[in-house]
Amino acid sequence: MKSLKQDLKAWLLLGTGLGTILLLMGSTFYLVVAQSFGLQNMYGEPSHFTLDYWQEVLSNPIFHKSFWYSVRVSFLGAVFSILVAYPIALWLRNPIKGKEFIVTFFRMPMLVPGLVAAFLFMNMISYHGILNETLVWLGIWEQPKSLQNDSFGWGIVILQMWKNIPFALILVGGAVNSLKSDLFDAASNLGSNSWQRFIYVIFPLTLGAVQVSFILIFIGALGDFAFYSIAGPRDTYSLARFMQMSAYEFEEWNQSAVLAMVIMLTSALASILITLIIRPLSVKRGAVK
Repeated sequence: MKSLKQDLKAWLLLGTGLGTILLLMGSTFYLVVAQSFGLQNMYGEPSHFTLDYWQEVLSNPIFHKSFWYSVRVSFLGAVFSILVAYPIALWLRNPIKGKEFIVTFFRMPMLVPGLVAAFLFMNMISYHGILNETLVWLGIWEQPKSLQNDSFGWGIVILQMWKNIPFALILVGGAVNSLKSDLFDAASNLGSNSWQRFIYVIFPLTLGAVQVSFILIFIGALGDFAFYSIAGPRDTYSLARFMQMSAYEFEEWNQSAVLAMVIMLTSALASILITLIIRPLSVKRGAVK
């Protein structure tokens, strides 16, 4: 009886916070799903179940362009962020003078809001910005060039890297620092070089952090609005920007709900795919050559 009361008390305490989260998230998720199928309409036609809004969005060539643009930029931003964070994490594992200052320096971008970072970046790559003037001064090209709002999205990739490298560094660095030195000593005694130690020891044991970093960075970049709005191309919309336009500029809330569902489903699918790809790599089999 006493145990039952304790369990009930624990669930009541948990329910105060968990219930609020489930209520807010659940109600929002329900509205998005319902409105994408023509239910719970805010404006326009009376609510009724229909697939017309899905068909309208999925057959729209603007959506196709926005989808592949957002996925491409988010994927590259996540991959490059992790690739840059890995060697920095390995370097910071060593005893370095002024290590606290270096770590603080790398984490500074996390304190800058995305909208501010986008404006700073635009000023840096503008026609007479720091980057153009420096390249002209170095003689790399004769006159400044237009680097703003490129159609491929490299500017957004750079911004995503700048913003997410500190985050990836925290996760990957934590995994690297958790490895015991005995593992490296044992690998060295068995005749492995630095590259073999990374491939057969460090990489498999830190893939969990890589997986989490990639998923979180990809999801955050896919739904980002500030970077795409300021530094993105003018002839292509991101999914987040397309969703905002559909809802507030054209008052097409049902189509906006479909776009929100696409963002969530794409994030879920990407999480599943990266898990299926990384899980087999986390176990290294065979002899070290």
